Amino acid sequence: MKLKCISLIAMLLLARSVAEAAAQDVLPVAVFDFESKDESVRDLGPKVATIVNANLSAEPQIITVERAELEKVLGEHELNLSGNVSPDTAVKVGQLTGAKVLVTGRVFQADGELIIVAKVIGTETSRVFGEMVSGRDKASITDLSKELARKINGIVMQRGDTLVAKAKTREQQVEEIKKALKDRKLPTVMVRISEEHFGQRVIDPAAETELGKILQECGFTLVDQKSKDKPDVEITGDAFSAYGLRKGNLVSCKARVELKVRNSNGDILAVDRQTSVAVDIAEQTAAKTALQNAAADLADRLLPKLGK
Repeated sequence: MKLKCISLIAMLLLARSVAEAAAQDVLPVAVFDFESKDESVRDLGPKVATIVNANLSAEPQIITVERAELEKVLGEHELNLSGNVSPDTAVKVGQLTGAKVLVTGRVFQADGELIIVAKVIGTETSRVFGEMVSGRDKASITDLSKELARKINGIVMQRGDTLVAKAKTREQQVEEIKKALKDRKLPTVMVRISEEHFGQRVIDPAAETELGKILQECGFTLVDQKSKDKPDVEITGDAFSAYGLRKGNLVSCKARVELKVRNSNGDILAVDRQTSVAVDIAEQTAAKTALQNAAADLADRLLPKLGK
């Protein structure tokens, strides 16, 4: 009986290790409507994007951002969901949606052929790769879009290291922040971030914990409401996470953290936000990892501003 339990535990640990290794290679991808200005193809751009999105979502190493969510987020920030996406815009879209790769393009006719050109853009590196498919003007838009999705998937798989920035280790991140704060006087800091998952308040907020841990590792003194000393700087905000989708044994969750930094006089020193996506075999772990990653990205940008 004891041997069976040990074997079961070993199998579970192995399954988790394999799943986590697979999760590291899963890329969040956002597909924009393809541009189709010509009268003869005017309604094809959104259709191509929908078919490409559906085919990419079936790929094991890709998680696509929901089209409705993409439109909502971009609409709130007055960004156009169209084929005309610049690398600078791609960076902003990546921060808002958690997408590492954007796919966009154009549909047009030339010399009696229907041509679809796609751009694959890395939101972290601004690198751009292109692909194209074509057929006679009566060619099946479904078949052409499927072929294009296959080519796009090939780019994402083969050029992933170029499209996505190399992830920094925790030690590298802390060292870079320390270097930016070198010889500066560090204030005492209080962190209060409310956190929700699926509309339910979380007792142990992951974003607050992660930000507080990085602050301490970088040399800041943390205080809370029970501390005798009052903070020089207070970081407050809200964070939430939500279920994304399931792909095989993996679950994706998306998180967003919004922070505001004030000094002891109440003056606002900085306002920032970050969206992140994480994948794991357990939903709650994926949600907390997404929140943790978003908080770490915010620490990179906010902490160097706190030194005097």
